[in-house]
Amino acid sequence: MENSTKIFGLRAIIEAINSGEELEKIYIQKEIQGILASELHTLIKNNKISFSYVPVEKLNNLSKNQNHQGAVAKISSISFSDLDILIENTLEKDKIPLFLLLDQISDVRNMGAIIRTAECTGVDGIIIPTHGSAPINADAIKTSAGAAFKIPICKVNHLLDAIYQLQAIDIQIISVTEKTNNNIYQVDFNKPTALVMGSEHKGITPSILKISNEKAKLPLLGEIESLNVSVACGVALYEAVRQRTTS
Repeated sequence: MENSTKIFGLRAIIEAINSGEELEKIYIQKEIQGILASELHTLIKNNKISFSYVPVEKLNNLSKNQNHQGAVAKISSISFSDLDILIENTLEKDKIPLFLLLDQISDVRNMGAIIRTAECTGVDGIIIPTHGSAPINADAIKTSAGAAFKIPICKVNHLLDAIYQLQAIDIQIISVTEKTNNNIYQVDFNKPTALVMGSEHKGITPSILKISNEKAKLPLLGEIESLNVSVACGVALYEAVRQRTTS
């Protein structure tokens, strides 16, 4: 990653946030203190920016030993959408809403492939958690074939809150999981829908499964017990397309 995609220093990062710059992630030196550090933490919380505490050696490596003053930020390659605005814009369309929620997808290429499929299947917007998701970086954008610039993507602090917000306007939450006897072909996608896909290793968070309107699995007829998450997402989304184009 070139230095042109990074910002060094507490004050510089604070100014970038205040000016509306989209930041992918902020790396902060462990145990750093002071007025500027406190101000940065407040801005991170208020703006839902992903961050992590790292040793100084990590910052030295990211900055190539430039004067980072205890913090380095990666500039986001895309602009993220506001969830309220996404919902409002979607409801104004003359179509049945279709959202995609990604519960801590960790591989950037899976993320890119999912974004590409979502754009191709007419998904109105993708919702991801601020923490725990793969970054939508150059690799993800390349894998998406540029779709990351064409579909709204929202970051939220908690997917549960986004789900409650969607359910409040009668959007059904469908979680794709093997922990059910229902298969994806039994789901009625001719209703306003938000599809949930889980992480590569842990699947969908139990708390999300608990409040989902329905759970559905993909039939597996071979000996392998699961599909790649981007493939599974494609199968589920194209079932929605099939139902909506043949009803």
